[in-house]
Amino acid sequence: MQYQTTIEPTSVQRQFPLTTVGALVVNSFGQVLIVKSTKWRGAWGVPGGKVDWGETLESALLREFREEVGLDLTNVRFALLQEAVLDAQFVRPAHFVMINYYAFSLIDTITPNQEIEEWAWVTPAQAKEYPLNSYTQVLIEDFVENKIGNLYRN
Repeated sequence: MQYQTTIEPTSVQRQFPLTTVGALVVNSFGQVLIVKSTKWRGAWGVPGGKVDWGETLESALLREFREEVGLDLTNVRFALLQEAVLDAQFVRPAHFVMINYYAFSLIDTITPNQEIEEWAWVTPAQAKEYPLNSYTQVLIEDFVENKIGNLYRN
């Protein structure tokens, strides 16, 4: 007697980290932009978001800033790379590879989208008075320690 067994294919969905971009933006007064976003459970951070398939990192950054806060960025410089793995600070479970930049905006008028609850242009020292997510804290500390603000002075 022969037995035939059928192995049902399992639906295993592989997940990969999401690539995101964000920037600490400086205005002509030497202030930096921080935002309170629906994405970070009430914490403040910097605007940014996911990189689309086929999109360069800088193109994604420029698009995200236009979409989220209505700003056009110039003088974009790589800042640092961070990783968030299932961090409870984020609104849902996610694994991000976060590519951070520094940039300049001549205009400081914000046109927020639905993700931005509040925003503020503050000095880096004043930013520490806000409940920042830990990734933005690291970005601002790097900005101050490496005197990045000097690169954006006229």
